[in-house]
Amino acid sequence: MGIPLRGPQPDIEGTLLIDIKCLIEFSMDISEKKYILAIDQGTTSSRAVIFDYSGQIKHIAQTPIAQVYPNPGWVEESPDEIWETQLRMCRACLTESRVSSLDIAAIGIANQRETTIAWDRLSGAPICNAIVWQDRRTADFCTSLEERGLSALISSKTGLVIDPYFSASKIWWMLQNVEGSSQTAKSGDLLVGTVDSWLIWNLTGGRVHSTDYTNASRTMLANIHTSDWDDDLLGLFDIPKHILPEIKPSSGFIGVTDKKWFGNEIPICGVSGDQQAALFGQKCVHPGNIKTTYGTGCFILMSTGDKPVVSDGGLLTSLAAGTTAKPGYVLEGSVFNGGSTVQWLRDELQIISSSDDIERLALEVNDSGGLVFVPAFTGLGAPLWDPYARGLLIGINRGTSKAHVARAALEGIAQQCVDVIEYMEKDSGIAVKEMKVDGGASVNNLLMQVQSDISGIPILRPSMVETTALGAAFLAGLGAGFWKDVGSIGNADNQFDTFYPQGSEVARRSMRESWTKAVHRSRAWVDA
Repeated sequence: MGIPLRGPQPDIEGTLLIDIKCLIEFSMDISEKKYILAIDQGTTSSRAVIFDYSGQIKHIAQTPIAQVYPNPGWVEESPDEIWETQLRMCRACLTESRVSSLDIAAIGIANQRETTIAWDRLSGAPICNAIVWQDRRTADFCTSLEERGLSALISSKTGLVIDPYFSASKIWWMLQNVEGSSQTAKSGDLLVGTVDSWLIWNLTGGRVHSTDYTNASRTMLANIHTSDWDDDLLGLFDIPKHILPEIKPSSGFIGVTDKKWFGNEIPICGVSGDQQAALFGQKCVHPGNIKTTYGTGCFILMSTGDKPVVSDGGLLTSLAAGTTAKPGYVLEGSVFNGGSTVQWLRDELQIISSSDDIERLALEVNDSGGLVFVPAFTGLGAPLWDPYARGLLIGINRGTSKAHVARAALEGIAQQCVDVIEYMEKDSGIAVKEMKVDGGASVNNLLMQVQSDISGIPILRPSMVETTALGAAFLAGLGAGFWKDVGSIGNADNQFDTFYPQGSEVARRSMRESWTKAVHRSRAWVDA
């Protein structure tokens, strides 16, 4: 059961005065604060993490959230469940750690990015379920945009390709299909945003409707050259500008929480999309630094500095999280099915009882026995961007076992990441010498070794694997003055487990060739 807000909201002028007063009061006693509270709202779970001044974890609280699939290709979540579980985890983190909210210097938020929520400004009630980033319901509409010759325009302004992945077509769908939404939008009583905006709105008691540069850059409505909403794109998708949140820097004062949530007001001083937060948490801030987060999907990001890199290979250019008013840029490739591949083996095929079992099962064989697994359950992301591709197992013979399937699944995850890395090198002109990793699936030693073998580069896994939450904490703590700079954070010398490439170059090339053939056969399986 959710905890939606109800009733009229305070006037804007009054809200600004309250927030300025809180900011002044907060800045006076920052030296007395001991912790940062990081919110890490992901696709399948809500979690809260408390970090101390040395950058170490004090406590973690986490709970799963449910996804629903009302139609083929549709993926939804309850906005009320997202909010309720996230609030509950924040409270649990404070209670279980015996940390007083008075000791929290600031809150930082990292969130699943393109997932879109619309709600009534007056009641605070969502008008429908959240449309998750994996959702493909707008594939035909996106195809129609391509057929109208709009790809170049959209790419030049947003750094993105036309795909249902991004928020713009999801908002368009809501306005077209949710009864009364278009009228509510025109009257000024509808608000729309990504998950960070929904959390900020609720945390602040409906006083702040904002997002940050990184989340805005994933909507396909923001101009990455101006860091603002683009009127041409808004007109193209028929989206009123006034329903969208204000775009703010990733680090700095956003607002304060309502007293009813934690007993006192806590400043919100950091907001970032989860992948940019992980990049910042890994301290990949120099051009050519690269990381992969292995979650429900896999997300590979490369820092490119203060100039955007235009991709010829289907990669995305987005804004980076940072501590300056003018954001830097990243080159990104998104793999739709990473950890979800393992979940499929567990829940649907039931060849493993828990996600942790896949490594043990896959180690029963020395290789995949010629089996290739393309986990295109919801289409292919970067660099091919084919919403009509579907999953494929090919190379099955009489000797194929479930162990071979498990190993092929891990190889399929790694192969998708290599597709992205190769294009990143080509587009940026920078050779990738090593890659940092994080996320739940990065604890799988076999997957990390396979990733190194197929990519041909060392893989560095930090001892601190909660890098998404850590990045959110960094941004909040730096924005609040809790830390002076990144170098002053105690865990700056984090230790790494390193996986070096094994096997021959001939074997690596053979695996890549088999993978390329299999991917080709998986494409355009579903008729447009």
